[in-house]
Amino acid sequence: MRKGTIVFLVVNFCIIGLLVNAFSTLIGLLFEDGAADAITRAEIPAPGSDLIENRTQMIPKIIHQTYINASIPAQWKPGQQSCIDLHDDYEYKLWTDDKSREFIEAEYPWFLTTFDSYPFPIQRADAIRYFVLHFYGGIYIDLDDGCNRRLDPLLSYPAWVRRTVPTGISNDAMGSIPQHPFFNTVIDSLAGYNRNWFMPYITVMYSTGPLFLSVIWKEYLRVDRPPMEHVRILMPDEYKGFAWSFFNIVKGSSWHGKDAQTIFWMGKHWLLLTVSGFAIAGVVGACLWSLWNMWVMKGKRSSPGRKRMGLWRRISGGKERYELLDRMA
Repeated sequence: MRKGTIVFLVVNFCIIGLLVNAFSTLIGLLFEDGAADAITRAEIPAPGSDLIENRTQMIPKIIHQTYINASIPAQWKPGQQSCIDLHDDYEYKLWTDDKSREFIEAEYPWFLTTFDSYPFPIQRADAIRYFVLHFYGGIYIDLDDGCNRRLDPLLSYPAWVRRTVPTGISNDAMGSIPQHPFFNTVIDSLAGYNRNWFMPYITVMYSTGPLFLSVIWKEYLRVDRPPMEHVRILMPDEYKGFAWSFFNIVKGSSWHGKDAQTIFWMGKHWLLLTVSGFAIAGVVGACLWSLWNMWVMKGKRSSPGRKRMGLWRRISGGKERYELLDRMA
């Protein structure tokens, strides 16, 4: 194998290695199903079952929700009211923008600069839910996640989040005891992920939203921890869609823009995009290979120290005569 070919392959393998290392957590998420920490159906008593009363409850009976102010939009009021009506023995906390900032300033002043720097209000709405769960404990519920049954069975786990399809976890419904190690990690990581990714949807998702939380969760799983530090996973069927599920969903995501529609389209056509990506990568690789060979060969031709080699050929005749044929090596 020529030296130029070896150099080309080594450079490309190094680039691929660096990219794989940089995105290893995201790649790992594709293969993480959360099954090891899943809350199984057998663990969850049926609605109204006497078994619920016999379970140890660790999470405080507090429901947290967020909105700009106290004027909840009409489409979300039934969902909000269902959670309040089903849990009259729970404390209910609505975190408005003003209350959220006052809370951060009072209890987590080291984060106030980052909190104020977020360009999108939804980032502050994302962040505050992590901090109130860390401080008070309880259950956070998005306003578009109406309650289908009492949440008491979910109080028996020190921390839980819900599984999303096809991969990762979401931050629209979560529960925790105060100062759970997972939420310690989450709030400590927020400032480091506060970056602008040019597209608002990606910026929100990867700085404070579900993608951020999924990445932190995947990294959290790499450490072997005692049972109390595990984060249990509420699976899709227990989340919504059935009589035994905990939530009823009303259409939300009001902060999504046109870039989000593009991301959703990409999610629906992931197979086409994957095949296209490999095809494009192959074409680009072939082009780079051609350019590399052209550059190497050009360097060989133009090298000033290059010597001409001679090839002697015998010419038939009366005497032995030879002529020198010039060529490049």
